[in-house]
Amino acid sequence: MKTLYIGKNIDDIQWSIENTEISVIFCSNSLEAVNILKVQKDVEAIICEYNLTGNNGLYLHKRLKEEVCLSAIPFILLLQEHNNQVYQDAFRAGVNDYFVIKSTNIEEIFLRAKQLSRGKEAASLGSKEVEPIKYQFPLSKRIFDIVIASTILFFLSPLFLITIIAIRLESKGKVYYIAKRVGRKTFDFYKLRSMRTGSDKLLQQLAKDKNQYNKPEIKVADEKEECPRCSKLQKGESCSPLKYAEGNKICDYWYTKQKKQEQKNSSSFIKIVDDPRITKVGKIIRNTSIDELPQLINVIKGDMSLVGNRPLPVYEAELLTQDQMSKRFLAPAGITGLWQVELRGKGGDMSEEERIALDNRYADYFAGNNYSLWFDLKILMRTVPALFQKSTV
Repeated sequence: MKTLYIGKNIDDIQWSIENTEISVIFCSNSLEAVNILKVQKDVEAIICEYNLTGNNGLYLHKRLKEEVCLSAIPFILLLQEHNNQVYQDAFRAGVNDYFVIKSTNIEEIFLRAKQLSRGKEAASLGSKEVEPIKYQFPLSKRIFDIVIASTILFFLSPLFLITIIAIRLESKGKVYYIAKRVGRKTFDFYKLRSMRTGSDKLLQQLAKDKNQYNKPEIKVADEKEECPRCSKLQKGESCSPLKYAEGNKICDYWYTKQKKQEQKNSSSFIKIVDDPRITKVGKIIRNTSIDELPQLINVIKGDMSLVGNRPLPVYEAELLTQDQMSKRFLAPAGITGLWQVELRGKGGDMSEEERIALDNRYADYFAGNNYSLWFDLKILMRTVPALFQKSTV
């Protein structure tokens, strides 16, 4: 299969596929790409980086769609980091697929291009044959959010004040916590502080040892083991540029291979069971969900809805690049949702796959034509018993 790759990371791509049977034509900008496609009639797929000289990948995609002879070629868009707005724009434009380069194996991207060119999977996220779904936020849902959130804030303001005083008396630092979260957009997410100050520094180790979503560990090869590609070369030669890891020389290919394996051992979601960083007051407000009260301000501002899919930290959102995982972002960010009432309220353990399925279920419901305010009301009513839980997750 002949593929056209457009972008700046040409050298990295070349060494990643040099020992494969993939045939690739490289160019660095839109003008070169259009000229190549007019001459090379056998290109079966296009892989394009978003950031191009003078414009971007979506501009090129739009231009190619205007050329009847080129509009049918599958088009894959690559980003260095996940951007929810670009993802939505790509979806509406009919881009065939979307990947984040730093969290995806290059060979997997070319495999996806091959699948699309042979028609083994759906041709695009949106197409001319199927009318693109318009994801407009229902006016009834927005009015309901503002009225209910404002009412709850008014009546619970005394509890809000008492909690703020308790947090201040127990430990130093701000009584609130602000972090970037990703829903259908990136926004400042508000919570009452339930942890000791400086707790973020301990997250990496805790995520490894106590993450609720951890998967069974898959053995990662020792970096001291010789790269199978380098072993076929003469002594002193390497298949890719050398790195120095923990005092040892290792080629870039073998180093990246091990890091990819480590990512398979880790989960996309992080939820610490019985988190030791939580204060005494923090444990109470977490078990009763009082720490979530400031999110009502997010709802009033329009960052979130009362019901939706939980907004994710940026480092989690960047890992959700596969179609079935990123679908959750089609629904609004919410204070409560299906996964909270289905499993969290029952006190049961939840796998990552179960949570993704529940998030996708709500996204399908919200994005489809069957949305009704009554369904959100039922989730809110089921949330009340789920507010009180034994574990601090």
